[in-house]
Amino acid sequence: MSAGRSADGREVQIPLQQVAPSLISPLSAAPPSHRPANLWPSSEPTAQQGVPAGFLPLHGGFRDHFVETPEAKYCCEACRLVLCQPRQTECGHRFCNSCICDILSRPNPVCPADMEPLFRDKIFKDVCCHREIMSLKVYCRSEANGCQEQMSLQQIPDHLNVCPFFEVPCPLGKCKERMMRKEIPDHLSWKCKHRETTCEFCSTKMPLTDLQKHKDTVCPAFPVMCPNHCSFTSLPRSELSGHQHDCPKAQVSCQFHRYGCMFKGLNQDMRQHESTFAAEHLKMMANRNLSLENKVEDVKGELMERYKVLPALSSRLSELENQNEELREKNRQMEQKLATMQKLMSSHSEKLLEVELELHSLRLLRDEVESLRGTLESVRTRLAALEQGGRGGSGSTTHTLASLETQLNRHDDMLSVHEIRLADMDLRFQVLETASYNGTLIWKIRDYKRRKQDAVAAKTLSLYSQPFYTGYFGYKMCARVYLNGDGMGKGTHLSLFFVVMRGEYDALLPWPFKQKVTLMLMDQGPSRKHLGDAFKPDPNSSSFRRPVAEMNIASGCPLFVSQNVLETGTYIKDDTIFIKVTVDTSDLPDL
Repeated sequence: MSAGRSADGREVQIPLQQVAPSLISPLSAAPPSHRPANLWPSSEPTAQQGVPAGFLPLHGGFRDHFVETPEAKYCCEACRLVLCQPRQTECGHRFCNSCICDILSRPNPVCPADMEPLFRDKIFKDVCCHREIMSLKVYCRSEANGCQEQMSLQQIPDHLNVCPFFEVPCPLGKCKERMMRKEIPDHLSWKCKHRETTCEFCSTKMPLTDLQKHKDTVCPAFPVMCPNHCSFTSLPRSELSGHQHDCPKAQVSCQFHRYGCMFKGLNQDMRQHESTFAAEHLKMMANRNLSLENKVEDVKGELMERYKVLPALSSRLSELENQNEELREKNRQMEQKLATMQKLMSSHSEKLLEVELELHSLRLLRDEVESLRGTLESVRTRLAALEQGGRGGSGSTTHTLASLETQLNRHDDMLSVHEIRLADMDLRFQVLETASYNGTLIWKIRDYKRRKQDAVAAKTLSLYSQPFYTGYFGYKMCARVYLNGDGMGKGTHLSLFFVVMRGEYDALLPWPFKQKVTLMLMDQGPSRKHLGDAFKPDPNSSSFRRPVAEMNIASGCPLFVSQNVLETGTYIKDDTIFIKVTVDTSDLPDL
């Protein structure tokens, strides 16, 4: 670091790195050439001692003025200058680091001293030579400015940090001038254009270059002239705005201009105008006051009109708030229904997948049955042919015929088994296809006349519907109908019953079953006069306890609808009736 003093006596520190260009300029007589990348890590002794970058030449050796002429062994074989960061080759010659880098960057490098080939891994740092060179005596690099100091080459950085003849830049930064270190105090006190100075009017400190602009524009104590050229020839800038109100030659408007006075004139003439036109000013004020009173009356009338409609608006606002609350409640209910529908759709998606799997297996079974039927027909054909040919045949033919009959019987048995499985699969498919999970059953009963005749003939007394559910994980239920009646309604009425079945999730459900049940016969005519009945389950009845068998005892209406009403109305169409069973699921807990 170097030191100097500013204009106010403070010491200013100047790092040597800021003056590096002045160190470089006397070291190189020509611009530096391209320098290849350093081949060795930057662990030079000079770097380890904290020598700044400006101390070393950019290219080649040292150009310092040595007290005694250096020996030839200290000179570079390429640039002939004193070695800088010496490197020794395998052939024993020494080069500056930058010089040997230039040589090695050429194709097929050779030593310029003996033309021996050079190799990177055979070149090493000459530490001993470097130490001897750094101990050689030199003159100060500021010798041209008058410094007569002598020192070792190694001591130059320390000396330049304190040398009074060394050129440094102005410590204020904005100033671009350079000077010897001993000239810094005089420069900061008298010569530097950016030195700190004080305004003689307001005592504000600033750079000298900003002083005149400060006086001309912002200095509050700087004397300025009145722009109206009144008797005040000079006054501080800070008092100018206040003076404008009292200046006798300032151009002002009458203070009654709000009431309609259009007079404009000098401040000194305003008093005479006010006294001369006092009556006119009062008249203007009276007119203005009357106008304001009329406006006040108009505003009062308008407010009264608005007050009259205020109760109606308040009532309307209350109605809108009530409607808004109702809409919010409906929106909440719709959101709940939407969530329920989403759950239902999810469960239906799973059931649809099950149905598709069952349908696939059903198709495979049907294909297998068709194959068996083909095989059976083939066997029967062969059997008929053998019978015709066996009438005049031998005992072997009889044996073959018996074997074929055995095979035919076996195929008949297999076909019967497959037909039973096919019927069972078809039934399961229909159940899955028509299953409901929202507590509502729509039961379509086809072939009403035939099924009723079967009931009258005691072939099939009752029919069971497909199961339906209150939810995917809810109660499992079905309906049971007696088309020719049961008990008190036998022969006269259609009897309809509700059945609770054993389900997969009964352990998670509340028992006994308490949900309201509605039974309905659907009218297929345009009037839609459905017949229905509803009941609340008896908690003490075994029909509504948790099932231990496949299903509980049915409970319902033996006299649900008269057969005369059923068969003479529009409840039967295309020999089909529709029965609807609804179970209330509003108070069921979510699983």
